[in-house]
Amino acid sequence: MQNSVPEIAEFTEITCNRCQASCCRLEVLLISETGVPERYIATDRWGGQTMARLDDGWCAALNRQTMNCMIYAQRPQICRDFKMGGHECRVEFTTG
Repeated sequence: MQNSVPEIAEFTEITCNRCQASCCRLEVLLISETGVPERYIATDRWGGQTMARLDDGWCAALNRQTMNCMIYAQRPQICRDFKMGGHECRVEFTTG
């Protein structure tokens, strides 16, 4: 079975600035204390927390002019673990 995600060598220029924040459209579950400001947290009726998203589908903490995270130093651990150029990044880059 052929892998549908291109190898990273095909994207020599893959950077957060180039991809227009494709990963910022993903649902980000907050499962531990994160330090994320409350205004960027959505809580469902069962008490589960996620990063809030606006009507455009992007994370509420994404600056729409610069396409950079406004809370980068306080971003959730899952965002910190989302490695630029890693497998998940390449999937979002090619499908985003």
